[in-house]
Amino acid sequence: MASRKSRIILIETSASLCSVALAEEGEVVAYRESAGGREHAALTAPFVAEVLEERGLKVADCAAVCLSAGPGSYTGLRVGSSTAKGLCFGAGIPLISLSTPDIIVSKAIAQGLVPAGCSAIVPMIDARRMEVYSAVYRPDGQRLTEIGPVVVDAESYTELEGIVLFAGDGALKCQDVLARPSFVFEEVIADAASMAPLAFKKLEARDFENTAYFEPFYLKDFVATVSRKKLW
Repeated sequence: MASRKSRIILIETSASLCSVALAEEGEVVAYRESAGGREHAALTAPFVAEVLEERGLKVADCAAVCLSAGPGSYTGLRVGSSTAKGLCFGAGIPLISLSTPDIIVSKAIAQGLVPAGCSAIVPMIDARRMEVYSAVYRPDGQRLTEIGPVVVDAESYTELEGIVLFAGDGALKCQDVLARPSFVFEEVIADAASMAPLAFKKLEARDFENTAYFEPFYLKDFVATVSRKKLW
């Protein structure tokens, strides 16, 4: 069995579905996901108990807890954060956080959804109406811009050239508005299993949060920003 140092509990509650995974040696060995939306409060903690029980483990047998930090559902992030902090404090293990857009981009790359010749990836997290939280990434997953809010219209992302992949739960609703031959849209949803590669990189680097003071990236009052900055 894997050592404690190579085992992470993964919690994703920023999306409408909550999910929990247990990863060992970089591989997901147990996974749970809600069947319906907005069940975070009822299912997150039981899911953690179930994935650990499946492997005959306790929280203290793990090296860290990794949480998807948003932006996303306020209630979901609050539940995920409180659950993760409780596990970390109770077992005396560190907390790792990942931004949800980073997870979406990593998943899109892992699933082979990035088109040949792609110049940029734009994760989109649905924030009601034509509003999204997004950022711009290189095709290799390196983030180029800060994560922020955008009210999407026909002039959005005009600074991007070439083939661009838009991915996330807010991507498809923007497809008609952003219609351009070189724009590709995929509904890629963050989940706990897809957090594993990024989580183990942070574990190896000992890139931990201050558990007591950590706060997720809650959705704040929406203030639209539309970038016109040239990236290349």
